Amino acid sequence: MQQPNEQQALRLEKRERLQAAGTEPYPSRANRTHLARDVVERLNEMGDQHVVLAGRLGVPRDMGKTVFVDLVDGSGKIQLLCRLNTLGAEGLAFLKNDLDIGDIVEAAGTPMRTRTGEASLDVSQLRLLAKTLNPPPDKWHGVQDVETRYRQRYVDLLVNPGVRDVFLRRAKIVAAMRRYLDSRGFVEVETPVLQPIYGGGAAQAFTTHHSALDQTLYLRIATELYLKRLLVGGIERVYEIGKDFRNEGTSTKHSPEFTQMELYQSYADYQDIMALVEDMVCTLAQEANGSTRTTFRGHDIDLTPPWSRQPLREAIKQTTGVDYALHPDTTSLAAAVRAAGIEARPGATRPQLIDELLDNTEPTLIQPTFLTDYPVELSPFAKRKATDPTLTERFEVFIGGIEVGNAFTELNDPVDQDQRFREQATDREAGNAETNPYDEDFVNALMYGMPPTGGLGIGIDRLVMVLTDSPSIRDVILFPQMRTRSTDSGPVNGSS
Repeated sequence: MQQPNEQQALRLEKRERLQAAGTEPYPSRANRTHLARDVVERLNEMGDQHVVLAGRLGVPRDMGKTVFVDLVDGSGKIQLLCRLNTLGAEGLAFLKNDLDIGDIVEAAGTPMRTRTGEASLDVSQLRLLAKTLNPPPDKWHGVQDVETRYRQRYVDLLVNPGVRDVFLRRAKIVAAMRRYLDSRGFVEVETPVLQPIYGGGAAQAFTTHHSALDQTLYLRIATELYLKRLLVGGIERVYEIGKDFRNEGTSTKHSPEFTQMELYQSYADYQDIMALVEDMVCTLAQEANGSTRTTFRGHDIDLTPPWSRQPLREAIKQTTGVDYALHPDTTSLAAAVRAAGIEARPGATRPQLIDELLDNTEPTLIQPTFLTDYPVELSPFAKRKATDPTLTERFEVFIGGIEVGNAFTELNDPVDQDQRFREQATDREAGNAETNPYDEDFVNALMYGMPPTGGLGIGIDRLVMVLTDSPSIRDVILFPQMRTRSTDSGPVNGSS
C-alpha cells in the first residue's frame, strides 16, 4: 500500500477505531434476504415483512435525528431511512461517525413509503460489511478520464452504470449465441491456446517457451486448424468461443487479445453460412436490445435480412477507383494504390496491397454487407470458385463500417492446401511476417478426408461494439491491454 493521502488516512483511522471497539470491518458473511429492486417493485405487497439488504452507501442527507442515504446494489438502489427512534442513538452515531460514502453495509428493517411516496427501508439495524479506504471519485458522478476508465475498470464499473450495462448486455449476447448454436446441433469444444504451429489467420503470433519441453510455443491466432481436425474426426458441427492473440498494434477496432467465435458445419458452403449469420445476428440483436435495429456511431442500422451482397473487387473499385484485377503483379498494383492517394507499406505484397484498398472501403459499409469472391492469395484456407479458380468462396461481413466476421467454403483438398502453404512460405521469405507457417499435421489430417464444409469466425468484441453502440473495442473489453505506467495504482484523482 502506498503512503495514504488525507482521505485514506481518515478512513484508516475509522477502521482502527472500529477494530479497537471490537467491530470487525470485514466480516465473513452477510445475511441479505432481498435485492433493492425486489423491495422497490414489490413494496405494496410486502407489508411489515423484515428485510435485510446489502450494498454501498451513497451520499448521506443528515437532518439531525434522521439521515436519508441511498443503498446501491447490483439490482439498483433504494433509500434508507435512518431515524433516531428506529435505529437508536448508537446506530445513528455509528452511521454518522464511522461510516463513509462507498462503504459496503447490511441494512435490516421494514419497507415503507415516505410522505413524498419514495420507496424506502425504515432501518432498524446497520452492520458494516467492508470498510472502503478509497473514496468513490467525484461524488458518484462518474469517471470521465478515458485512461482511468480503462486502467481502473473496477472504478469505471463502480460509478458509471452505463458501463456496467454494456458488459451485462455483452454477457447476454454471448449466452444467446451459445443457445442459438446449441439448438442447431453445434457442439462447443475447447482447443489449445498454446500451439507448436500457429495458423488460421494473417497475423504475427506471440511467442513463449515451455521450459519442461524446451520448446517454442505460440499463443493461437485462431482456432481454425484444430476445429477442422475435429471435422475429420467425425464431429460434423463444432464451435468454440475463446481468446485469440495477435501481436499487432491497438486501435478502436484492434486489440492484441480478443474474443472470437469460430464454427464449422460439415456438408455446408459459404452460402449456407451467410444465411446462418443473418439469422443469428438478427436473433442476438433482438435478445440483447429488443429490436433488429441498432444505432452505431451515429448510424441507424437495420439488421433485418436479407443483407447486401457485393463482390470484393466491385466494392473496392467503387470506393477507391482501383481495379486490382487489372494489376496482377505487385509493382503495378502498388503504383495504382499510390496513384489513388492511398499510402501503402514499403515492400507490401500484393495481398497486403489489396488489404490496404479494403481498409479504405470498409468505413463505407454501414448497413450489413457481405463482400464476396476474395482472391486466392488472400484466402489460404478457402475453396476456389469452380467458375473462376483465381477467386475463392469467401465472404467477410461488415456492419457499421467495421468487419465483424469472416467465412468461407473450407478448402478440403490436401494437395491444394499443401501448395498454398508453400506459396505462403514464399511470401514469408519476401517479408510478409503475417503468413501462415507450413502445418504438416494439418495437411496429414486433410489426407484422411474432411467433408465439404462452411466455416465462420465472428469477432465477439466488434459485434458487441455494434449492438451496444460502443465506439472503441476497449469499451467492450473489461480489462484491455494498456502500456504500463508507474502511476497505474492508487485512487482516482479528484476522489472525494
